[in-house]
Amino acid sequence: MTDAIVIGAGPAGLMAADMLSARGYSVLLAEAKTSVGRKFLMAGKSGLNLTKDEPFEDFLAQYGEASDWLRPMLERFSNADVQSWAGDLGQEVFTGSSGRVFPKAMKASPLIRALLGRLAKQGVKTETRWRWTGWQGEQVCFDTPDGPQKITVRATVLALGGASWARLGSDGQWAEILARDGVELAPFQPANAGLLVNWSPHMERHFGTPVKATALIAGGARYRGEFVISGRGLEGGGIYSISHAVREGAPLYLDLLPDLTLAKVTNRLAKPRGKASLANHLRKTLRLDPARIALLQEFARPLPSNVEKLAIQLKNLPVHHSGSRPLDEAISTAGGVMRTAVDDGLMLRNRPGTFCAGEMLDWEAPTGGYLINACLATGRWAGSAAADYLDSP
Repeated sequence: MTDAIVIGAGPAGLMAADMLSARGYSVLLAEAKTSVGRKFLMAGKSGLNLTKDEPFEDFLAQYGEASDWLRPMLERFSNADVQSWAGDLGQEVFTGSSGRVFPKAMKASPLIRALLGRLAKQGVKTETRWRWTGWQGEQVCFDTPDGPQKITVRATVLALGGASWARLGSDGQWAEILARDGVELAPFQPANAGLLVNWSPHMERHFGTPVKATALIAGGARYRGEFVISGRGLEGGGIYSISHAVREGAPLYLDLLPDLTLAKVTNRLAKPRGKASLANHLRKTLRLDPARIALLQEFARPLPSNVEKLAIQLKNLPVHHSGSRPLDEAISTAGGVMRTAVDDGLMLRNRPGTFCAGEMLDWEAPTGGYLINACLATGRWAGSAAADYLDSP
């Protein structure tokens, strides 16, 4: 017998289980994969960026259209609260020069071990290789190593992830189950995804090269960020920051010289070139590195001989691409359970006692700590709301 089931053992599910068990309820934590927190652990391979240390309103603005929906949840578990939470679990954090917050251990496993230890002390039972298959009446159904299981509980928290990185557990198969149950869903779309580019052969020697000192322009917004030239296109934080606008159809431009005005670029290009090649002229007069020169050659050939026109290309270089990387290769996904499908406690309107949390909800955010913070915050919110529901007669 158990009071509540939490399905999905990523950041959101772990937080929901923590909230429920801390309130004295017996909790079964069910995970389809062979171990918990697999996507969390993958994020930790690059240092586990937990959140961003910046003024709250600036932080909240990064959630775009979903910011008003997420506001109360992020106010309850803000970027400052995440840092305190990690400290309470014995994991000291530090803030990097960009404001990103990391555990001093620079990986996820110590944090997950500490959280699982807390859950065990609070009586949470964890089952792996339990795949949720939907409902039969009021019973929650699973395929397990011991055969089908049907469990009756008063509260269920779904924390099933998005639809990217299926091998880590976020395969989006839950969407078919909820759709059959009449839950309103927004279609999945790639978020924080690289762009596909069909490179010409001369770009091969630049594969793996980071591009710095560049601004990205899309959808009326301008971002400074580093990205990488890869064999399949462009990827990295700078590209992820504009992925939403580009996905919505905005053209992408690069400012290869964001610290110089158009007039200064034009004046420097107008200096006598002599017998120097154009590449050497660009390198000497504008200090352009080989990667940025290669991008200029790739996207603007044949280059204009007129210095005014060439300056415009350098400041507003159109990027010709073939769209986002496939959904399963995206870091995260947009789409999922719509705001209209849940109440203020994230409970499904057409299935009382069932709550949703994490990336399966229809919101998106850039990388940089925003994704994990919102998964933790929505998991905490849904878990607390589920406990309130259990408190009611």
